[in-house]
Amino acid sequence: MHRYPHWPFHVTLSTICALMLVPFIWVLKTSLTGENIFTYPPSVLPQDPHLFYYVDVWYTIPFFRYLVNSFLVSLIVVVANIVFNAMAGYALTREFIGKKAIIILFLSCMMIPFQVTIIPAYLITKELGLLNTHLGMALPVMSTIVCIFVFKASFDAVPRSLIDAARIDGLPDWKIIFKVMVPLSQSAIATNIILAFIWSWNNFLWPLVIIRDQHMQTLPLGLSRFLTVVEDTTGALYAFCIMVLIPGLVIFLLAQRQFIAGLTTGAAKG
Repeated sequence: MHRYPHWPFHVTLSTICALMLVPFIWVLKTSLTGENIFTYPPSVLPQDPHLFYYVDVWYTIPFFRYLVNSFLVSLIVVVANIVFNAMAGYALTREFIGKKAIIILFLSCMMIPFQVTIIPAYLITKELGLLNTHLGMALPVMSTIVCIFVFKASFDAVPRSLIDAARIDGLPDWKIIFKVMVPLSQSAIATNIILAFIWSWNNFLWPLVIIRDQHMQTLPLGLSRFLTVVEDTTGALYAFCIMVLIPGLVIFLLAQRQFIAGLTTGAAKG
């Protein structure tokens, strides 16, 4: 059987990856130089790089405070997603009356944008007394339908005999979930962590609606405030973007294998 060489495939993929990295490299270069992005011909390497714009971002606004707020909200969201989505995913692996209707309902809700439900979400948050709090900012994304189905697909791959053995040993359902199913679903956990963190980290509209105290603002809100006090926005804006991008990029790189495995779990099943 004739085997074709693999190098054209690798060259093509490397070229596509290099093209996709160009915007990120451009942002990083501009954040170090503050050069005019419309200069022609553009320079490939940064000319006279410095960290002035990063220092400017750090001291112009209370960046560290915004950073802590974003981390606290994202931490709440990530933990809540793992707990609630694991329980919901396990429930969807069981057989009960109305299961198909609930799955259809979940899939239908995925097509409803958050802007449609933002008013009832605000009223509920207000009644719970969570306005202007970290928990209030995390509340709407503490469970997501996509991540529920990621856990469901992972739990479906666990042998039923293992669950039956746990029941024979007398384990209740909640212990089966967190002592048997979750430890065997590392890819689903990684997927939940990455998606929940990114969605929470980049959330702008919901914190804008419920936050009144400037000390409770997150980084996306801090960016809008930063742009109102900085005159030369090119280098400073890109420096801000790099500083916000780094945490999510690090988390993705650390868990990218599990993330891809979690998204493809069950793809080969009929």
